[in-house]
Amino acid sequence: MKSTFLFLFTLILSLGLNAQAPQSFSYQAVARDLAGKALSNTTVSFRVSILSGSTTGTVVYSETHSGKTTNALGLVELEIGKGTVNAGSFSAISWGSNTFFLKMEMDPAGGTAYQDLGTSQLLSVPYALYSLHTDDSAIKGYIDSLLERIEVIEGTKVKDGDGNIYGIVKIGTQDWMTKNLKTTKYNDGVSITNVTDGDTWSALTTGAYCWYNNDKTSYENPYGAFYNWFAVNTGKLCPSGWHVPSENDWTILATYLGGEAVAGGKMKEVGTSHWKDPNVGATNESRFTAVPGGHRHGSDGGFFDGVHDYGIWWSVTPTNDPNVRHVALNSYAIELSRSSLSKPYGFSVRCVRD
Repeated sequence: MKSTFLFLFTLILSLGLNAQAPQSFSYQAVARDLAGKALSNTTVSFRVSILSGSTTGTVVYSETHSGKTTNALGLVELEIGKGTVNAGSFSAISWGSNTFFLKMEMDPAGGTAYQDLGTSQLLSVPYALYSLHTDDSAIKGYIDSLLERIEVIEGTKVKDGDGNIYGIVKIGTQDWMTKNLKTTKYNDGVSITNVTDGDTWSALTTGAYCWYNNDKTSYENPYGAFYNWFAVNTGKLCPSGWHVPSENDWTILATYLGGEAVAGGKMKEVGTSHWKDPNVGATNESRFTAVPGGHRHGSDGGFFDGVHDYGIWWSVTPTNDPNVRHVALNSYAIELSRSSLSKPYGFSVRCVRD
């Protein structure tokens, strides 16, 4: 009767920087028999293979570990990279170039009649190993990406339908995104229609988005996208747990910042990198970091205006006429102003937590 198995809490090591990168990483497994009983104080052997690309990919490295004795709990530890090499070179693996998979085989009798324990993806590559085959900028990008994922999980950042990640700032009792929305998908994964033609934009009664002057390269960052009110009104534009602010949400924000007469200055990004001079009263003490994205006209959808001069943000609240409320900030004023315009206009969106 077969007597194998099982493992695995894979321990990925060397997450810190070392003066010299290690040529191995630690791996712990618990060997059990078919009844689930740990193989205590038993001599076992392993064959370890690293595959590139998939669970059936090319074996880029293989080694064996013989005469490994489990402890009283059936636990055994391997130093992968320090076994008897069968194929390939551990030091030559280009960790940053592909996804890699770890195939484990074991002979519970300590010989070479290896039984397949399964293949699993190496979801985290040791930093020091990764750095051997990657330049500094790629390393920074890799680490930054991992940190952002952790921050999303912890709720200190938020991710939209496209996977773009936004900072979060608490202003009074509210949590706001620190950048304008730029998603091209609703939070259910459905794509938002990108409309570039002016006449088509003006005639829309369904959700759409665009970039200022239909130029994503120049205006996506830091201004975000423009959305018509029909996209706003789907309730699916912001990430789950967030929403386009109502009139009341804007009122709560302005009140906390001392009223609409002075709130604009406390919301605007400081300086003239994006705002046109003189950017009156800008302190950004709220850390809202408003930027002047301008707008796309409603009845003349081919007309874009106002980038660097002003920013306009949708409210989800309609008025009694066909228009919808919005708020605006200007380079020449300190106040937060409000008005109503028609639903085909293209404005910026800033999300607030539910």
